[in-house]
Amino acid sequence: MKERNQVKAGAVLSYLSLFINNFLGLVYTPFLLSKLGQSEYGLYSLVTQIIGYLTVLDLGFGNAIVVYTAKYRARGEKDKEARLNGMFIAIFCIIGLIATIIGFVLYFNVNRLFGATMTADEIGKAKIMMLILTFNLAITFPFSVFSSIVTAYERFVFAKVRTIIRNLLMPIIMIPLLMMGYKAIAMVVVVTALNIYILASNTMYCFRKLHIKIKFGKFDIRLLKEIFAYSFFIFLAVLVDKVNWSVDQFVLGAVAGTIAVSLYAVAAQFNNIYLSFSSAINGLLLPKVSKMVAREESDEEISKLFIKTGRLQYIVMALVITGFVLFGKQFINLWAGKDYEMSYYIACILMIPVTIPLIQNVGISILQAKNLHKFRSVLYAVIAVANIAASIPLAKALGGVGSAIGTAASLIIGNGIIINIYYYKKAKINIIEFWKQIIKMTIPIIPLAVAAFFVLKYVALTKWITLGIGAAIYAVLYAIIAYFFMMNSYEKDLLLKPLGKVLKKIKK
Repeated sequence: MKERNQVKAGAVLSYLSLFINNFLGLVYTPFLLSKLGQSEYGLYSLVTQIIGYLTVLDLGFGNAIVVYTAKYRARGEKDKEARLNGMFIAIFCIIGLIATIIGFVLYFNVNRLFGATMTADEIGKAKIMMLILTFNLAITFPFSVFSSIVTAYERFVFAKVRTIIRNLLMPIIMIPLLMMGYKAIAMVVVVTALNIYILASNTMYCFRKLHIKIKFGKFDIRLLKEIFAYSFFIFLAVLVDKVNWSVDQFVLGAVAGTIAVSLYAVAAQFNNIYLSFSSAINGLLLPKVSKMVAREESDEEISKLFIKTGRLQYIVMALVITGFVLFGKQFINLWAGKDYEMSYYIACILMIPVTIPLIQNVGISILQAKNLHKFRSVLYAVIAVANIAASIPLAKALGGVGSAIGTAASLIIGNGIIINIYYYKKAKINIIEFWKQIIKMTIPIIPLAVAAFFVLKYVALTKWITLGIGAAIYAVLYAIIAYFFMMNSYEKDLLLKPLGKVLKKIKK
């Protein structure tokens, strides 16, 4: 398949994968919760989050493999490409060894970390899961080089199909095992087995289909320094994201116990869906941003694109967040049970402030293209430290709600205030006009949301059918208001032109 077709097909498969992940998560998770119970599910979430921290040892090199492999391919420098592959395999073997050592250190300190909040049985299970996941990580690092090579060769169809297969296999394998009585330990075994399948298939594909070569030898120190300089701020950004979205569960496990972790994990799942929703929309416009900056187009034109993108995202995200605030509690009560009602409040605290960076995602690309992304990475690192400092006392006092408040405060300060000032002052983006338009778009939604809130106080949506009808009515009313009072002519054309083409085909 030609590279252009690979990109198009890969994009379609990315959205298909996103849909499958979210759908399976919503359908499979209630069954998982019922079979594991709050404590076991919290234990599983906690251990996977802790070991997940070690993935930051990638140091941003995975991205560097893609960039430098693609560069050598374009130049036809096969020998340099082979030496690059050898260098990265050696580096990632060392990283895998470091991850293994850290994993064993964590294993021997489980009692110290969580002895105050866990039973002896929970500590025993946590240790077993840590060993399995440490092994998983140890083999993932060296073989992840081949995953990056597949991406560099733009074999998106192969990569996405493998990911979809893995995501489908997880519930297919786990549901029978859960019904047989197996629990969290079985889950990490299955996760590890499926990961090995992906790593093995990528490795075989690289050798059999891409015919890559590997040469080991003395490291090119100059090249390594260049790659490290490129990768460092990518690594810092990944580290900060990992801390901001994972630290709360670690803190809760240490100060509040596994049930608090379980409640937070359910809320985090909805937040992750919300995050992925925005990323999917943003991905459609990233190539255009890069071209504009490369052509050195004016700050005014870049600001127009920033505002246009933000408006499009806000139309969708405003529906999602208001819909969740209005119907989320009833959904979670039906989906996970009333024991998880607190997850609704935690999710709201996380999702409402994160809306700000989600409708400004294109700004990240603008900063990177203008080589201004270092400030953002350093700022978010400082905010992440502040998040940890605030989350510990808040988690002790208020449990999961307290942890969420700490994260929300860091989002408001970092993403809502400081980075917007930076966009305006340094990136020369017209942030004042952006927020004027967002506020103007928000005003028509307020009466609808308030009316729906008061109606729901007197109408009990206690069944899936009534909840579905209520949410559908709200979505239709929102769409009408959005079309007549929020959208401009460009946005209406964007909606009507595809519909017109579909109607023409139907008439034929």
